[in-house]
Amino acid sequence: MSGGPPASAPVAAAAFVGSTTCAACHADQFARWKGSQHAVAMQPATAETVRGDFSGVRFAGKGMEAVFSRRDGKFFVRTEGPDGKPADFEVKYTFGIAPLQQYLLELPRGRFQAFTVAWDTRPKEQGGQRWFHLQPGERIAASDELHWTGPQYNWNFMCADCHSTGLRKNYDAAQDRYATSWSEISVGCEGCHGPGSGHVAWAKAGSDKASPDRGLTVALDERKGVAWTVDAATGNATRSRERGPSVEVGVCAQCHARRGQIADGYQPGRSFLDHYRPALLSPRLYHPDGQQRDEVYDWGSFLSSRMHQRGVTCSDCHEPHGGTLHAPGNAVCAQCHAPARYDAASHHLHRPGSAGASCAGCHMPPTTYMVIDPRHDHSIRVPRPDLSVSLGVPNACTSCHRDRAPAWAASVLAARGRRPEGFQRFAAAFARADAGRPAAIAELVAVAGDAAQSPLARASALSRLAGRPSPEALAAARRGLGDADPLVRQAAIPLFESLPARERLPVAPLLADPVRVVRMEAAGVLAAVPATALTEAQRGAFARAAEEYVAGQRFNADRPEHRVNLGSFFAARGQGADAERELRAALALDRRYVPAYVNLADLHRAQGREADAERALREGLAAMPASAPLHHALGLSLARSRRMEEGVIELGRAAALSPDDARFAYVHAVALHSAGKRAEALRVLERTLARHPGDRDTLVALATFNRDAGNRAAARDYARRLAAAFPGDPEASSLARSLE
Repeated sequence: MSGGPPASAPVAAAAFVGSTTCAACHADQFARWKGSQHAVAMQPATAETVRGDFSGVRFAGKGMEAVFSRRDGKFFVRTEGPDGKPADFEVKYTFGIAPLQQYLLELPRGRFQAFTVAWDTRPKEQGGQRWFHLQPGERIAASDELHWTGPQYNWNFMCADCHSTGLRKNYDAAQDRYATSWSEISVGCEGCHGPGSGHVAWAKAGSDKASPDRGLTVALDERKGVAWTVDAATGNATRSRERGPSVEVGVCAQCHARRGQIADGYQPGRSFLDHYRPALLSPRLYHPDGQQRDEVYDWGSFLSSRMHQRGVTCSDCHEPHGGTLHAPGNAVCAQCHAPARYDAASHHLHRPGSAGASCAGCHMPPTTYMVIDPRHDHSIRVPRPDLSVSLGVPNACTSCHRDRAPAWAASVLAARGRRPEGFQRFAAAFARADAGRPAAIAELVAVAGDAAQSPLARASALSRLAGRPSPEALAAARRGLGDADPLVRQAAIPLFESLPARERLPVAPLLADPVRVVRMEAAGVLAAVPATALTEAQRGAFARAAEEYVAGQRFNADRPEHRVNLGSFFAARGQGADAERELRAALALDRRYVPAYVNLADLHRAQGREADAERALREGLAAMPASAPLHHALGLSLARSRRMEEGVIELGRAAALSPDDARFAYVHAVALHSAGKRAEALRVLERTLARHPGDRDTLVALATFNRDAGNRAAARDYARRLAAAFPGDPEASSLARSLE
């Protein structure tokens, strides 16, 4: 399972009491916690907590300057503000401790921003004790979302929930203002154990007070009485009993997962997926084989590992209060893997005690984020230099042996009889899908149905099938709707979004799913389905799920993407005025947010207001003149207004601005063909096919346009290629037969 009990699990009502209250009875655990990074995740800026040099030192980066000073016991940064002009900003809080410390600066309306020049807290001999920019070499304008005053560095939305305990974002959309609060400024005991008033009351009542849960909101006891027994033949350990749903992993996931928040009020013991929407193994975040690419905070990697499948939990390796490992170096792995077999040169092929002999170095290779912060990959995998050769993914061997090629590393392993396969067997399918290869559809379907793979991998396969509604993909999605794991169920739902409204009805049972994030996904996809198509029970379930969907977007109303989600939802429900209000609210938050303009124009189109649609798109292009989606949408609008010549120009601009988008090129070619420029249309399609050899629409257009032009041999060739690439596609087969 993906972490945490079902949503219906009872959680006792309790209040936060603070970590110092715990110290009276749990002195050892409290002492370990006090020395952890959790205890100093966020602190008021004082002489004791600030590590950086605020003695008037000046930092100069590419196109920006900052002066760090101190006066009247307070800390200040003078730098470029949201208007692009220099100003003084007070440091209110420190953020983190090692290997770097950031500083939270205050802006109006309750906003706190994480400054993008950080202090390197490492010793000087390790390159530390200096200011450095988190985006070195880049000039970040004040209007850019990556500027320190922009949304990507907004503490209230991006950071706060993981660095404090009992947090409430408290965003007032009407006033565009935050009143964010917490029960404890850092990550305290109750961040993992839940609010402690019930436990304190139980302790004060004495041991004769019967209470099986001891007043705790969650029992982190799934390792209690568990033993790992090493098999002498394999050198690997087996858990004494099956782990079952992992409450502990769900508790850690609240902060150690790449996720979006959908509701306040998560408490340990509640369902992680009732409050958070985790990221899948998407190409932006992970390499095709599941290795970390962007910063993903461990949970997703760990869920796709063999260790998780075998029953390992976070605290099998990590001492939970101090955050340290249970044993140093390879000894932590030796808890379950016999050192005679694995901590030996015959296994790791390196001199004992060297960097190459490190278990983590080979099986959990680090990637450095925030310039100086290396994070180990928790997918705990077998090194695969052969996949580096075939797919271009990284591998641990040549990450160290930088002067050697992956083929060399693969040959070294092959010469020693190593034929590594590993647990994660989805790399080829994901790589082909990410490259747009049509053969990937069958491979993705196979991964989605492979019960031996992690639910996260199967969900990630389904997510790559979205937008490719082939019969095989839809069959896989229907199976996914009934999967035991909520991640798989959630990922199956979007495949129905491209279908006509009444063909989305297989999703309807998930309106009553036990997990909130699944119910919300179902409500979003079914928003366009007429109420008459649903049973009475389904209508009631939709009303409740829709309320949750709207509440989830309203919780994040400080972000334009969530206002656009609301706008799209209301538009699908026929609530045009509500939809327009939300889309304009998105633009009020960020006038450069392209999807808001595109969706607003589409709303106007649906209302028969084509002139307003064009006006919205031209407003967007005034703010973002190089936006391919805006030029594309404007081209379509002009074509609908029978201004085909202007429309073709705009569609061509979109294709030129985004050459990797096959859809833009295809639509441009169709417009050229409709305008009578058939030869030019064919040239555009041929160039597109060279760049996207498996694009279905391009192959269909090349076959039909050549057929209509009398080029039957060329049409037959493209139709055959189409049928071979999409063997289960009735249209492809029919077109190929008609040209034989």
